[in-house]
Amino acid sequence: MLFWVVLGLGTVWGSVAVWVQFPAARWVVLAFGAAILAVIWARVATDWGWAALLTLSVVVGGWYLSLQPRLDRDWAPDVARIVTADVGGDTVTLHNIRAFRWTDPDHAAEHWVERQVDLHKLASADMITSVWDNPEIAHLLVSFGFDDGQRIVFSVEIRKERGEKFSSVGGFFRQFELALIAADEEDIVKLRTHYRGEDVRLYHLRLTPEQLRVMFLQYLELGNEIAENPRFYNTVTTNCTTVVWQLSKALKPDLGLDMSLLLSGRLPEYLHRLGVLEGAGTLDEIRAAARISERARAAPEGADFSAVIRAGR
Repeated sequence: MLFWVVLGLGTVWGSVAVWVQFPAARWVVLAFGAAILAVIWARVATDWGWAALLTLSVVVGGWYLSLQPRLDRDWAPDVARIVTADVGGDTVTLHNIRAFRWTDPDHAAEHWVERQVDLHKLASADMITSVWDNPEIAHLLVSFGFDDGQRIVFSVEIRKERGEKFSSVGGFFRQFELALIAADEEDIVKLRTHYRGEDVRLYHLRLTPEQLRVMFLQYLELGNEIAENPRFYNTVTTNCTTVVWQLSKALKPDLGLDMSLLLSGRLPEYLHRLGVLEGAGTLDEIRAAARISERARAAPEGADFSAVIRAGR
């Protein structure tokens, strides 16, 4: 019985891993399946089935563990660069800030800029959630505001290759590297409100000046790290919410796990319980007031986009 359980689970895992990693050669999966059938026959017909299964497991497992994240792939334009920063006291110079101006969900006028900010002027942080289908699943962005009017949004994403699409299954099997994107709101928020038609909500976070500084520097440290030492994205353990949860432990080392780390549409509930969300009224009222998509799409051409989406808050 143990043999068949191990064989079944191993066959499913190995087949999916090979299928994900070799999209242009699906026949490899068929060959892998044939090898599994041979092992099954060997187990039934002889006594060396365990040896065959062990050999096959070592081959497939060794191949999978040999997969390493890289920096030199042909990246999609929107994740071609990772944000990095030079920190000198209270002055921070950020490199590779994305400032695309989108014309449709897949095309934009591409601009990457450099900005300098003063940490003394760091004034606020907003959580932005974006739902594209299932309301239980949302993408998480964090926007930092400065007294001089600058806003920088951080987004943990998959680092797609050119022509590649997101796959939650592929995210389990080392298909994507991890990316940290920094962008202005007219790029990364407007893409979601205008061109993807997503349900976008903005929540102001209740953080002290010291907490704001710590979280901002945590993002910069992450960007500098993965720009030099790439990591794999993982659908569960290394995604847009779990990575931010890890960064937030710099503020609260005993920060507990929560179902919202998987069902990210529930993040407002989690933060509300922690006392981190600003806003009066019930959680439902806070969530309703946080919706910005319609307001964003109604913004006049040339208006201050960041001011428009916060109007009346």
